[in-house]
Amino acid sequence: MHELLTTKEMAEADRLAVLRGTPSIELMENAGRAVADAVGANFGTIRPVIVIAGPGNNGGDGFVAARLLGERGYSVDLRLLGDISKLRGGAATAAKRYSGPVGPMIAEIPPGAIVVDALFGAGLTRNVDGEAAVAVSAINNSGAHVVAVDLPSGINGDTGAVQGTAIRAAETVTFFRKKPGHVLLPGRIFCGMTTIADIGIPSSVLQDIRPRLALNQPSRWAHLFPVPRVEGHKYSRGHTLVVSGGLSSTGAARLSARGALRAGAGLVTIASPRDALAVNAASNLAVMVREAEGAEGLLSLLSDRRINTVILGPGGGIGPQMRATVMAAVRQDRTMILDADALTSFGEKPNELFTELKNHPESTAILTPHEGEFSRIFSRMSKIPSVKQKLEATQAASHETGSVILLKGADSIIFSPDGRGVISENAPPYLATAGAGDVLAGIIAGLCAQGMPAFEATAAGVWLHGEAASEVGPGLIAEDLPEALRPVYRRLYAELGAVLS
Repeated sequence: MHELLTTKEMAEADRLAVLRGTPSIELMENAGRAVADAVGANFGTIRPVIVIAGPGNNGGDGFVAARLLGERGYSVDLRLLGDISKLRGGAATAAKRYSGPVGPMIAEIPPGAIVVDALFGAGLTRNVDGEAAVAVSAINNSGAHVVAVDLPSGINGDTGAVQGTAIRAAETVTFFRKKPGHVLLPGRIFCGMTTIADIGIPSSVLQDIRPRLALNQPSRWAHLFPVPRVEGHKYSRGHTLVVSGGLSSTGAARLSARGALRAGAGLVTIASPRDALAVNAASNLAVMVREAEGAEGLLSLLSDRRINTVILGPGGGIGPQMRATVMAAVRQDRTMILDADALTSFGEKPNELFTELKNHPESTAILTPHEGEFSRIFSRMSKIPSVKQKLEATQAASHETGSVILLKGADSIIFSPDGRGVISENAPPYLATAGAGDVLAGIIAGLCAQGMPAFEATAAGVWLHGEAASEVGPGLIAEDLPEALRPVYRRLYAELGAVLS
């Protein structure tokens, strides 16, 4: 159940379910029952329940939940935004089945109440205002335990954005599949704990919808994950080259190199300027160090075709030399992870890089910007939306550049040029620390070096990165991450049923 459905795709799932024999009112009854069950699972009948219902199908779910909770002995107070006579379809039917009183929108919430938020669903496209905004404020200020129906009112189902104002829920009950708004920030925070209820939509509808977006879970890439073989050797597991910066900025490259090695690359080499050779050599044991000055030095090392993956950017410096080095790598038809300085160096001339990539289709580029770097390199490209529209922007950037794009953050988004996308939600807050992104670049490169395709390697790398951070826990620093991969790999291999001998 890792597919993510846009609001349009969810509407199509509802429509197809009805076409295949499930009446829409039955779907609504099942949704309302799931919400009532969520209230009943945590709270006895002694606490009053206030159901805030809207004028659409979300409100219809609220009417069902109110009726069922009343039948179970709860004291229910239902408040409706708008005129009950104007309800249509399933919502009108649900309202007729509810025999209790219906009051106007509420401005105060009594202490100790449970609030069922059935005001607006995931399809909200305008800002919350008027009576609804007053109710949202009252609910948020009350400290009440809020159970949201489908999505907290005021959260955009496709983007996770707050539409003017939004309810902060303790838990959210959604139906069939999550939507992007459940996992993208800030929507994920407003949802609280999200559970998915089965309301009778058959999973076969996904064959018609064909969603391209999913949660980043091992099920999306495990079939391509590299597993060590008894007959394997270091050369069969690939060779990653990490381009280092000068003497004062070698740490980033060393973190990337360690990440690639722990991720399973058979060999890892740091390409080091002469002034940093001693530092890089003294700081590494299993990682090799070779002298390489600028683009010419890199080309000399890449004459060894066994080097199949290159990391450029971490601590590498910004400017013409970095641009020349990246362009040299592109022409050598390797898999490249372009991060940090390698991206910022093209901030004024992004088309230079993307034109070169298109001229060398045998090269595979994985771009790993955070939001600031994304803005610097893509803001000049008219076909790519602002990074504030992060889902659409990442997808457009991948399509326009022909590259895998990883927009890093607490809700990292990864898109492939063919339109497939995943969103990660397993990054703990203490992962926001200096050097963590350098390790991530290394993990992705290490997977690519072993033959994992770029999109899947990026998704797997981001997931492993988050799991490693959780393994370390609070107090994490970037140096901890490569070492924490060991228990994560052990669990993953066990789940994959891998035979390691």
